[in-house]
Amino acid sequence: MATKNARSGRTGYRCTECGRTVTKWIGQCPDCGQWGTFEESSLRPATSSGSAGGSPTTPARPIAEVDLDTARAVPTGIGELDRVLGGGIVPGAVVLLAGEPGVGKSTLLLETAHRWAAGGAGGRSLYVTGEESAGQVRLRAERTDSLHPELYLGAESELPAVVEQVEQLRPGLLIVDSVQTVQAGDTEGTPGGVTQVRAVTSALVTLAKERGLPVLLVGHVTKEGAVAGPRSLEHLVDVVLQFEGDRHSTLRMLRGVKNRFGPADEVGCFEQEDDGIAEVPDPSGLFVNDRQSRVPGTAVTVVVEGKRPLLAEVQALVSPTQMNMPRRAVSGLDSARVSMMLAVLDKRGNIRTGDHDVYAATVGGVRVTEPAVDLPTALAVASAKLDVPLRPGTVAVGEVGLAGEIRRVNAVGRRLAEAARLGFEHALVPPDSGPAPEGIRVTEVAELRSALRALRNG
Repeated sequence: MATKNARSGRTGYRCTECGRTVTKWIGQCPDCGQWGTFEESSLRPATSSGSAGGSPTTPARPIAEVDLDTARAVPTGIGELDRVLGGGIVPGAVVLLAGEPGVGKSTLLLETAHRWAAGGAGGRSLYVTGEESAGQVRLRAERTDSLHPELYLGAESELPAVVEQVEQLRPGLLIVDSVQTVQAGDTEGTPGGVTQVRAVTSALVTLAKERGLPVLLVGHVTKEGAVAGPRSLEHLVDVVLQFEGDRHSTLRMLRGVKNRFGPADEVGCFEQEDDGIAEVPDPSGLFVNDRQSRVPGTAVTVVVEGKRPLLAEVQALVSPTQMNMPRRAVSGLDSARVSMMLAVLDKRGNIRTGDHDVYAATVGGVRVTEPAVDLPTALAVASAKLDVPLRPGTVAVGEVGLAGEIRRVNAVGRRLAEAARLGFEHALVPPDSGPAPEGIRVTEVAELRSALRALRNG
């Protein structure tokens, strides 16, 4: 029945996630399983893929003879952004930058447009805004010192107008802020809707590929943190970046979620300042307090964000309570893993916290959830309970199992090399973690009791 309606051009319902068409509205899509994704649309007949007269746009060649010069990454001028992109932005690539409101997406891309125009490698840049007026963007550019003669600014919300701007200016970089505010005139739906977002993105992808024009798109996110719009939006673009940050902290993290031209697990660090976004090429100092002071309840570890080792400090406070239900407060750590560490400390390490309030947090607003932070969390809690500080210059890395064993984690060598570079002299690591880099002494601990003995012996 659905096929018959599609051939006759009648109105039906189409799933915005997978494209399934039905004649009557239903709540759940039988193909992708999503709820509430069917929208009324015209079921147009599909064109035949085997139409006569088709000819290839370019003849196929052996892969070794394909020219690479047109696909080499061009640096944007922002080192942390280039790090996440894999050295720069590839001509013809479409990059989607998503993030919560106010995190600094527009400021980062305005700085990118300025660096691109000032660098001269890709020529002029065009910044198209659909959310603000041109005057408002100009005010931000003055505040962040991002004015340049080769940086052009357009306030457009219609897709044909954006394409015409590209035709006239011939920029080397196009930035659209944001894809949810641009409307394709020949497509049904409201701006920001699923149909409109898909149509606008598809048109911009085609424009980028035809002209070899790199395009940066700003994307909104939902309250769950996912990119707003159809799931196919992330499949259409070449690169998906997530810009993260806490509103109470100046730290911003740029994460690669998808990258067809480079690693998809790199992380760039920025700091939100009054005059714009500043790169933080060595962010470890933001997450570690003065390590010369011996304070109970603190432990330093090395986490890996993507491929980047970063020092982080875990702090714990254990205080007696008269309440029947002791309080557990966690910030920057996985609360479930902290609860597990308290149970393991009680059962395997004879560190009782059942009648104490326990507070655990990280320094600098960084969020750490990987298993390698288990050992420093346990040591920080034990140090606070025993009122015995760890020896200065010591880092701890390792996953703690329910039996109290210390398990190996990945990239121990890179973690210890980063710790040694920053002056740490001693490390507690799991057994068989490999050779230690020069400048740091390693103590292998097979179980939690061994790590606690090292704590007590100072």
